Amino acid sequence: MSLSQWGLLVFLSLLWGGSFLFVGMAVHDLPPLTLVLARVGLAALALLPVVYAIGLRLPTELRAWQPFLVMSLLNNIIPFLLIVRGQREIASGLASVLNATTPLFAVIIAHVFTTDEKLTAPKLAGVLTGIAGVSILVGPEAMFGQPANLFGMVLILGAACSYGFSALWGRRFKETPPLVTATSQLICSTAILLPLALVIDRPWALLALPKTSAILAVIGLAFLSTALAYIVFFRIMAISGPTNTMLVTLLIPVSAIAFGTVFLGEVLLPRHIAGALVIATALVILDGRVFNLLARRSAPPA
Repeated sequence: MSLSQWGLLVFLSLLWGGSFLFVGMAVHDLPPLTLVLARVGLAALALLPVVYAIGLRLPTELRAWQPFLVMSLLNNIIPFLLIVRGQREIASGLASVLNATTPLFAVIIAHVFTTDEKLTAPKLAGVLTGIAGVSILVGPEAMFGQPANLFGMVLILGAACSYGFSALWGRRFKETPPLVTATSQLICSTAILLPLALVIDRPWALLALPKTSAILAVIGLAFLSTALAYIVFFRIMAISGPTNTMLVTLLIPVSAIAFGTVFLGEVLLPRHIAGALVIATALVILDGRVFNLLARRSAPPA
């Protein structure tokens, strides 16, 4: 990739890494359903005029919205809610590292549910390495100690698993403009969450208005970490390809940990750093390019 493409990739990692910071700032002031509704609703409002401004159109038939409805559950509603609830128990940096296991789940799910993406030896090695990294991260909480921390970790891993299923479901949108896919799923997410938030959270009955920092965090979460992030993501996909774009998975925890440390005063334990490094190694193994490059360099000249 060129320097400008790397710049876009780092920018995207800051946007998505910032989502964990924004959630950490707002999660104790807003109920989960209301927080996620604000994120997807405001992001949908931001992306909708962009879609029409560049000449795209949303589906006009009700039946055409059904695949986006499923995608909204797998890629927005379920993972966003799990992450918000999980971040009530664990630090944003740790949440971002656990969320980086998404490619591991995607590989396993593809192996089980597809015929053309089976596990190879390198992929299996990557998955096993990733599992080892998660085991290091979880640590003693898996057997004893602080159950709240373990609960939060399990929720974030559940979100990563949901993202893995969304990757499988997303294969059907290959012929759909990506920005249409993103906007349509956000609209579906908003339609589902709005009545749920009104009935369950009853936001009008909150005893006090959220703090200014929480309101600003919601704005950043919606417009920066969701709407703008989708635009940057699809731009990178168009000019760099999906494989290069997935390198952002390695960068997100770095930015999220930095944000959490600077702005939220979070401290990660040594085993969290060790687990993050092992998971990063697993993602490098799954990516495969490093090993392909080493193989080419070690091959005798023709």
